Amino acid sequence: MIVHGTPFVCSWSGGKESCLSLYHAVQEGGRPSCLLTMLRKNGRRSHSHGLEKSVLAAQAECLGVPLVTPTASWSDYESVFVQTLVDFKVSGMEACVFGDIAVDVHREWAKWVCEQARMAAALPLWNRPRTEILAELTTLGFKAMIVAIRNGALKRDCLGEILGRELIAELLSHEIDPTGEQGEYHTVVTDGPLFHRPLRLSKNRVVLRSGYAFLDVRVSQ
Repeated sequence: MIVHGTPFVCSWSGGKESCLSLYHAVQEGGRPSCLLTMLRKNGRRSHSHGLEKSVLAAQAECLGVPLVTPTASWSDYESVFVQTLVDFKVSGMEACVFGDIAVDVHREWAKWVCEQARMAAALPLWNRPRTEILAELTTLGFKAMIVAIRNGALKRDCLGEILGRELIAELLSHEIDPTGEQGEYHTVVTDGPLFHRPLRLSKNRVVLRSGYAFLDVRVSQ
């Protein structure tokens, strides 16, 4: 939980869980100081969802929260993340919000990196029922577009679709985690109660990489 008035950073993938976690932290009275997204070493795309930096920057602008984008390879990802949290702590941030739901190793990692920076780790969605999380997203009005699908998890024509009741029903019919907690699919949030204005994206080509089909999205002019 976030104590009322606490300045915090949100570990930001651009997807539905990080966005819903940000929402809950704000509802609890926390003050979002920035979004933290780790980029690949070349600084062009995010490690988590493969989103272009320009898309993440536009998303942060729509939310009205500054975006911080350190670069790292997988080998130094953890050390760069910890050092970034240390710098945030020095600047006055007291907690880091994560969007994890049920994978114990992810929660332990979140707690560990925060301990190194003497910050609190907050996981607002932890252990909540998956159907409840998905229902809340649609009820609140968040628009989450599927931008990556692990090979064999879902049909590729789900790429570019917005999570709504029909698509959620389809997710529930598959033998996967319906929230994609095991990496079955990834989303980018384009609108919702935290947004000052919608994020407008154009859908481009589908790229096959590292066992996933990625929909390349760009910021619409």
